[in-house]
Amino acid sequence: MGYTGTMKKTDPRYPFKFTPLMLVLFLLGLALCVAGFGLTLWRFLNFLKEDLSNIYGWMQYVILFFVSVFLAALIISMLIRSQYVITDRYLILQFGFIKQKYALKQIDSIHLFKGLNKLAVYFDDFKTKYTIIVVKDVWYDEFIRCLLEHEPKIAFSFSTPEEEEEIKKKK
Repeated sequence: MGYTGTMKKTDPRYPFKFTPLMLVLFLLGLALCVAGFGLTLWRFLNFLKEDLSNIYGWMQYVILFFVSVFLAALIISMLIRSQYVITDRYLILQFGFIKQKYALKQIDSIHLFKGLNKLAVYFDDFKTKYTIIVVKDVWYDEFIRCLLEHEPKIAFSFSTPEEEEEIKKKK
């Protein structure tokens, strides 16, 4: 039986780099989840003192509790488990519960924009299908090296800040 490309503990993992704005938004989202849960609980306790045969009331509280807990779990999972994993066959973006796999064979090239300080992975020659890799800048070289070790056919290029300025001026 062959290797299926699933993640192993030894596969390189690169944690997602969140901007301060994203962290603030996550914290605000968590605060809203807690506030929503608290408000729903307060209203639910008042509901229990009234007519308990109201099926719509029960459904409302079940949905509100579920949404509050689910969104809080999703935000917490994103904060804890957002990473890129490079396996023998896939580049996996794990964003909390959400996983997206990119086959290494489908990656056409990698480009490092030194001026913008961004790393892009392209999936076609025309550079229309791509994803931006959001890890710490100091990990760019290691990330690129790891991808190239797993799939040597991937082309690598970079542009200097001066070249990027020239391209901006031409547009």
